[in-house]
Amino acid sequence: METLAQLPKYSLNEEQEKKLILREYRALLRSLKSRIKTGDRKLIRQAFEMAADAHKTTRRKSGEPYILHPLAVSRICTEEIGLGVRSSICALLHDTVEDTDVSLEDIQREFGGEIAKIVDGLTKISNVVDVNASQQAENFRKILLTLTDDPRVILIKLADRLHNMRTMDSMRQEKQLKISSETIYVYAPLAHRMGLYTIKTEMEDLAMKYLEPQTYKDIARKLSETKRERTKFINEFIKPLDDKLVKAGFDFEIYGRPKSIHSIWNKMKKKGVSFEEVYDLFAIRIIVDATPEKEKEECWKVYSLITDEYSPSPERLRDWLSNPKSNGYEALHTTVMGPMGKWVEVQIRTKRMNEIAEKGLAAHYKYKEGASDESRFDKWFNQIREVIGSQDVDSVDFLQDFKRSFLAEEIYIYTPKGDVKMLPIGATALDFAFAVHSVVGSKCIGAKVNHKLVPISHKLRSGDQVEIITSNKQKPSEDWLNFVVTAKARTKIKDSLKEEKRSVAEEGKYSLQRKLEGMGAAMNAHNIDELVTYYKLASPLELYYGISVKNIDLKDLKEFKTFGDRLEAPKPVKLQEVKPEYNPHLDKKDTELIIFGESSDRIVYNLANCCKPIPGDDVFGFVTTGKGLTIHRTNCPNATKLLSNYGHRIVKTKWAKNKEISFLTGLRIIGMDDVGVVNKITTIISGDLRINISAITIESTEGVFEGTIKLFVHDKEELEELVSRLKSLNGIQSVERFETETPI
Repeated sequence: METLAQLPKYSLNEEQEKKLILREYRALLRSLKSRIKTGDRKLIRQAFEMAADAHKTTRRKSGEPYILHPLAVSRICTEEIGLGVRSSICALLHDTVEDTDVSLEDIQREFGGEIAKIVDGLTKISNVVDVNASQQAENFRKILLTLTDDPRVILIKLADRLHNMRTMDSMRQEKQLKISSETIYVYAPLAHRMGLYTIKTEMEDLAMKYLEPQTYKDIARKLSETKRERTKFINEFIKPLDDKLVKAGFDFEIYGRPKSIHSIWNKMKKKGVSFEEVYDLFAIRIIVDATPEKEKEECWKVYSLITDEYSPSPERLRDWLSNPKSNGYEALHTTVMGPMGKWVEVQIRTKRMNEIAEKGLAAHYKYKEGASDESRFDKWFNQIREVIGSQDVDSVDFLQDFKRSFLAEEIYIYTPKGDVKMLPIGATALDFAFAVHSVVGSKCIGAKVNHKLVPISHKLRSGDQVEIITSNKQKPSEDWLNFVVTAKARTKIKDSLKEEKRSVAEEGKYSLQRKLEGMGAAMNAHNIDELVTYYKLASPLELYYGISVKNIDLKDLKEFKTFGDRLEAPKPVKLQEVKPEYNPHLDKKDTELIIFGESSDRIVYNLANCCKPIPGDDVFGFVTTGKGLTIHRTNCPNATKLLSNYGHRIVKTKWAKNKEISFLTGLRIIGMDDVGVVNKITTIISGDLRINISAITIESTEGVFEGTIKLFVHDKEELEELVSRLKSLNGIQSVERFETETPI
């Protein structure tokens, strides 16, 4: 029986809280039972007591004792990720150094260097997706350096983030949006890359619950309503396979599992279909018990039995047995035509592969034997180390580059000698050239892909064999950045361009020095900063380069005042506010009265072109340099990037009731081309609902028409009423709000 001498005192329901904490602590010990060695129990106990004491005065937003959070994170580490005793101790202590009086030295003294190092890594991560963008890049580098040093840091951080996502209901809405966006942007892809598919899926679903609440509820409701018929279909599909596998003497499990809400929503968006039209709402999984040397053979035998029963789709075969993903994932996926003309995805794995798929990195290390198993992860870590070593952290692109380069799915490309290089999906011949060697990349003028000549921008496909063609006269140019996706290529190109810029900038630096000395001012840090700020540039290098290439005219300096050897810039002219698009029939003074901020003041704003918000949409304000407040929808294509990267520039906003103002929005309509269809559509819009049309285009091919209509509506309700009326017309297949994909 455990006693809790160190347990903090609580004034509210003290006994119940003690019991709850004790129950969670015992559950943690139970989950570690098979891994606890001599002396471990005492260490776990010590970590728990240190954390409980450190957090004794703290409560979570929900009102519960804070210690329940580290306990829950510790259990996720052991039960869902498969980590051991050291990691659970680190999870118990993960918030102590940042939030309490406990120091890193205290932890080192009590638990040793290994645990102190991991807790230090976790402390550095805690502020990672906040402050300002360049600070964020620096922090993210720290995470990645620790990740390549000890992957447990990132695994514990993922457990921490998952528990925060599970318990976010009591937080303010803007905090929910920010945390969900960070999760979608960084943590879910990272979980995927570490092979934690279950955690990645849950993170995506939970983020969607807050970012797209209505869609989430709709899909969840429809999944629930169709559960019975789905179960019936799965049983019908499985039965003949089950019989065949038993007859062939396999030791196996077979079951159907529903796809996640987020992946269903992605399919609906990507393919432009309704819930009813998404065919693979579930996947069938077959898990075979096989000895290590017979794993591949058994999986292919199972594949053969399945395709004897059901016809496979040849282009949907995914063979990750021969070429496992770099996060260790191995399986055979095929899509077959099941009963009633429905496509069904079937995943074939062995027990070992399944544990690696569920527990990712932790299971991978449990099973690793020899260098070949280890090499894929190590290659990935080495690539990260190489890029971090030379990466400029003043670039806000850092996180974007990392996502694109290291968190994407991979393709496998062969060198002329048959060596394999792993690259992210979307990689080009130039990315491959830089993967071979940075000098080869810098001199690349073209490539032969499968013996055919292609330009350096050619996108590669898995299985391509690539030979790079170089020339000593070639050097990197600015436009190369438009078609490379790997961090290594981008870094090397930027370095090369910067080097060239530096040599050009030397002339500008010399000109500026002469000019300043002629005015009696000094070439010092204060004056350079004054000029950089005045010209709205990123660095002194940009200033000198601008002077060299005559983009900056030094005659402007006559506007500056000098105080001794110090310059003072003239006061900037006030920028004109950009007004939102509005209906020209309305009085201009009404256009400023729509958005309310925290203080309920009326604010001048403009509407984002990337998502065209209208009253009734869930929105947030984003403070744009020089333009004031820009309003975005929370489901805007750029929302996750803004919310996760620039949290400090987000303003809570809501719509004021104002029926006098119209907003420009657009609809895309698809249907059967019929006589008078345009007339019917315009009658509903202009005649019945009296909505003003700004522009209309209809194109018809082979009996199907696709039209886009831009129109002015007062709010979301009016738009929804219009969509519903248009859908009720005969022959109309779909009516969707028009999304423009304009980047920020």
